[in-house]
Amino acid sequence: MTSSTLPFAADFAQMHRAIDAVMPLRIVGQVTAASGLSIEAAGLSLPVGSLCRIDSFGGRQSLAEVIGFNGDRTLLMSLSATGGVARGDRVENLAAGPLMRCCEQLLGRVIDGMGRPIDGKGPLPMGQWRRVDGRGVACLDRTSIDKPIATSVRAIDAISTCGMGQRMGIFSGPGVGKSTLLSQIAKHTSADVSVVALIGERGREVVEFIQHNLGEAGMKRCAMVVSTSDDAPLLRVRAARVACTVAEFFRDRGLNVLLLMDSLTRLCHAQRQIGLAAREPPATKGFPPSVFALLPEIMERAGRTATGSITGFYTVLVEGDDFNEPIPDAVKGISDGHVWLSRPLANRGHFPAIDILQSISRVRGSVATAEQVKQALRVMSLHAAWRDIEDLVSIGAYVPGINVEHDLACQARSRIEMFLRQDSRSPTTLEQAFVQLGELTVWIDQLEKVIRSQAAKPVGSARAPDGAQAGGNAAGRPAVKAAAR
Repeated sequence: MTSSTLPFAADFAQMHRAIDAVMPLRIVGQVTAASGLSIEAAGLSLPVGSLCRIDSFGGRQSLAEVIGFNGDRTLLMSLSATGGVARGDRVENLAAGPLMRCCEQLLGRVIDGMGRPIDGKGPLPMGQWRRVDGRGVACLDRTSIDKPIATSVRAIDAISTCGMGQRMGIFSGPGVGKSTLLSQIAKHTSADVSVVALIGERGREVVEFIQHNLGEAGMKRCAMVVSTSDDAPLLRVRAARVACTVAEFFRDRGLNVLLLMDSLTRLCHAQRQIGLAAREPPATKGFPPSVFALLPEIMERAGRTATGSITGFYTVLVEGDDFNEPIPDAVKGISDGHVWLSRPLANRGHFPAIDILQSISRVRGSVATAEQVKQALRVMSLHAAWRDIEDLVSIGAYVPGINVEHDLACQARSRIEMFLRQDSRSPTTLEQAFVQLGELTVWIDQLEKVIRSQAAKPVGSARAPDGAQAGGNAAGRPAVKAAAR
């Protein structure tokens, strides 16, 4: 197959999948019972995932989806409120699978979990039909991740460098700066297109994210999918799949896509409601097995192919700051790395509150040079050394001159923290992040030479450089001047 026929082949495959989702027969059933979030219907022989319409008294109509079976009864869950549904209501099939239309005009628009625009800018043009419940790229069809992607966040780009097609988890408790970090990445990323999915968010936060965090400039190359906390659980789960479908559409157009999903935790809560309504047995801490099957299904849809790439950043809201909860633990095992947002750092006004010692990128060695990795490890090593003696320094019990590495960590602490702090309105490019990392490590090497030369002098003549103290005041700047001389 020549390269000129590839677009036609891709379109034909999409049309073939759309035809598979069409129901050639009209199947009509009847509501027999409703309990909680689930609805039972008789005479409705439809596959799981089928979309149905319920016609209620007074001309009221509601959409529902098949979620399972119980004997000869079909279990459905409404995509809206179940108020008004009564026994004997007519249930009719609409489609055998969830579909949506995708087009390039999705950029700059906000859509809901059904793919319908909700931003008041009018309808979207007719586009390409795509199944929402698609699967991830086959493992042998993926290409290696060997190109870095810029997030504009220095602590991520320089220390935990990410690659195109990687899947990263962002773990944080509430109020630690997760939304601000996401908006900065979406607005200033080096990817061609950003797709943002807000799953289970408060309605107030959606407007704030669009107007204040992203802004008009950020929305120009961003497509947003929104399903707030008051939406039906099925709609929240469907919104996550719609976001993946939109990202795949742009990837198949040869673009590098950044997919930001906030949050996986609320997505799992929605799936838990669906699973319990479908009479699944609760397993780990009340989560049914379908929750842990949904996580890899969503996250495996990101990746790099010969055509384009989808880089996924998925936030995980950690309840009670316990990172060993079932959902964070499962996401850590699926993702290609994670960014840890620390509450103690946020409480000290350190933003972004990224704990570089708890964060990791499993593809850093493939997308960064050996020298850049060495520099990042040097900074992390000194930061870890400072953590070891931080309590001693705080109570005044630390004695300098015993361990050179600890003395270096004390005096370099302020400079390293200055490097890790960053205003969200001051993005850095990937090249700038590596240049600043190199400058920091050169400064550290000069400071180390001064400390070692002072340690090698006789005890009576040994003294710290002027202005340099055990607590690392001014980050040892006088020592750097001495090293420069």
